[in-house]
Amino acid sequence: MNSSADRIEDPWGERTPYASGTRWPARTDTRLAEGVTEEDVERWVQSASLLHSNGDAMDIAVRQGRIVGVRGRECDRVNRGRLGPKDLYGWQANHSPDRLTRPLVRENGRLVQSDWDTAMDRITSRTGALLDESGPGSVGFYTTGQLFLEEYYTLTVLARAGIGTHHLDGNTRLCTATAAEALKESFGCDGQPGSYEDVDHADTIALFGHNVAETQTVLWMRILDRLEGSDPPRLICVDPRFTPVARRADVHLAPRPGTNVALLNALLHELVRTGRIDRGHIEAHTVGFDELAARVEPCTPRWAAEICDVPAAQIERAAEILGGARRLLSTVLQGVYQSHQATAAAVQVNNLHLIRGMLGRPGCGVLQMNGQPSAENTRECGANGDLPGFRNWQNDHHVAELAEVWNVEPERIPHYGPPTHAMQILRYAEQGSIRMLWITGTNPAVSLPELSRIRAILAQERLFVVVQDLFLTETAQLADVVLPAATWGEKTGTFTNTDRTVHLSEKAVEPPGEARSDLGIFLDFAARMDFRDKDGAPLIGWHDPETAFAAWQRCSAGRPCDYTGLSYDRLRGGSGVQWPCTADTPDGTARLYTDGITFAHPDRCESYGKDLVTGATVDPVEYRSLNPDGKAVIKAVGYLPPHEDSSAEYPLQLITGRTVYHFHTRTKTGRAPELDAAAPDVWAEISPAEAARQGLSDGDLIRVDTARGAIRARLRTTAVRDGVVFVPFHYGYWDTPAGHRPPDDTPGRAANETTITDWDPVSKQPLFKTAAARVTLVARRAAHPGTAETDATTGSGT
Repeated sequence: MNSSADRIEDPWGERTPYASGTRWPARTDTRLAEGVTEEDVERWVQSASLLHSNGDAMDIAVRQGRIVGVRGRECDRVNRGRLGPKDLYGWQANHSPDRLTRPLVRENGRLVQSDWDTAMDRITSRTGALLDESGPGSVGFYTTGQLFLEEYYTLTVLARAGIGTHHLDGNTRLCTATAAEALKESFGCDGQPGSYEDVDHADTIALFGHNVAETQTVLWMRILDRLEGSDPPRLICVDPRFTPVARRADVHLAPRPGTNVALLNALLHELVRTGRIDRGHIEAHTVGFDELAARVEPCTPRWAAEICDVPAAQIERAAEILGGARRLLSTVLQGVYQSHQATAAAVQVNNLHLIRGMLGRPGCGVLQMNGQPSAENTRECGANGDLPGFRNWQNDHHVAELAEVWNVEPERIPHYGPPTHAMQILRYAEQGSIRMLWITGTNPAVSLPELSRIRAILAQERLFVVVQDLFLTETAQLADVVLPAATWGEKTGTFTNTDRTVHLSEKAVEPPGEARSDLGIFLDFAARMDFRDKDGAPLIGWHDPETAFAAWQRCSAGRPCDYTGLSYDRLRGGSGVQWPCTADTPDGTARLYTDGITFAHPDRCESYGKDLVTGATVDPVEYRSLNPDGKAVIKAVGYLPPHEDSSAEYPLQLITGRTVYHFHTRTKTGRAPELDAAAPDVWAEISPAEAARQGLSDGDLIRVDTARGAIRARLRTTAVRDGVVFVPFHYGYWDTPAGHRPPDDTPGRAANETTITDWDPVSKQPLFKTAAARVTLVARRAAHPGTAETDATTGSGT
């Protein structure tokens, strides 16, 4: 059993080295409440991680009706018993005394306790009135990446076929919309090509904007164990900060924020120039290579060095390693997804694998990573606005197929244009066409860019806001109705991690007070609204998690994310299983594209693609002409400068990110004592040289300004590239003395007071890593600031 000091000071624990091609050794991590021993535990209940996207399998310890700890599951393919700090300590938030236990409704400008009938009657009355007065386009939904599959699917059905709105998205738009879009652009469909087991076989691992050490700690443990074993892989790290990953890298490239496409085009240039490509794979399985070769021909390392401010020799060395790899695994995360030309850059990582033939074999894969535990389910089930089952909204046959599953007319399913993304939903609410917004399990009043604008939108009298959450978050404080929700450990359902592994999470304890599961809330709403199919039967015919899962299986049948071979019984007791899982593949599917490209055919693909510069949708006829046989599409794109760059007034580039100890806006991790003590307040990082130029020192209280707003934070000097200021985005206001945001003319605490309202044209993902900023001194430090973080754990994820 690990002590708190062990896993706060050393988040990754002891090493279990292993060699290439062998199985990762097991190591069981356990954490129990103070004074509780394993003999005291009455039941161990199967589950998996909620506070990141890795999908670490665990058992929940229960004693006297309370969660008293967790233990990793050795049998599981994802983590082999290991758990990260957020897993080991985050469960304590379930018992926080400020959990919501009864519905709240707004009376005379104040939220007051109420009952479920009153709260739901207000929601259904407003919904019905808006449908009568303004139609389905007046209602919008903004959900999360932390519900269960069964809950997303139910939400999608009631929103799309019940209400008929086009306005449905998740906060996955902020973290991994680019992952989905990049996979659709290259392979015609979402779904990770690779597997975590590729770490066991790879001789080269390239991480692009992915500080895996802090965002997926257990996956980093796996990489560390390979690095400590015989025949370790070579490591390439692309990150403007000197993270724990960068410290172990053979080559660390630290480009200027916003220049990823230039860097990747130079790497592709070198591979093509030196002939380190697989022409057989290119000819058999791809289209578009000639355009790529022509596009990157002038993109020499020297050219990219001028743009990226990275030595040309380092770019050449990275290209040499990539070109010499026999088994290449690449991962991508927010350093790409939340930066300028996000989808264009992520697609170029796919191109590296396509031209080298590094797909579908052990050690050869791409992981366009997720940021949340069930982000994959948000996308599969259509809660991000896409059609469920990775269906194509431009394909009438796909719409008709879905209408048959739901037993509604195809015209009832909105598909007249691209889905409404989150930032556009907020814009419609700002303009007044959306008059009701139902927010589930997310906190946009801290997590969205340009927060003064977001607060103003949510506070409008004309906008009816419903918030469904565990706590009275900064967003819930602005709501008209607040619904208390059950969370992980208090309900049953499935969720799917980054590499397509499906886990079952069973109910271990009762939720507090009158809190209800999200599934229960959605089913109650659908029943009260009396949604019907075309034959007059209830539109939603399921009544609990397992019957909801069965309904989803029918929807997924024959699609790339096929769940028909799975069941709750299949998932109980053993390891999680990777989809697609069918009668023909009952043990799941480790890797996609083992025998060519599977889902890109015009009749089957999820998307016909978009223009990587403008985001314009590709016409079906154009796609059929380009790719009649359904091969992977190699898409080339040129580098474009960021929309906002540094200037005399704002000489720095602001990037935001994560710390190993917190998740999103700290609504859970901030209520776990060990995690909160490790990183209790916001800070800002600049390089020692940058600090010296401005006469600043560690611990000084500084002000970070952009054209949108300002925050105050304590300064840390770290090995970030010169000209960059980094701020973690987790910190809001719920745990400040006031409990809410200070007046708008006062510097705040939340990093997103400063970020820009801008998004990638293809994925519509907001850009949190492109703002121009300045740093000024507020007050000198009184003494060295106390912190539980060490040099090994201060590199927050990009």
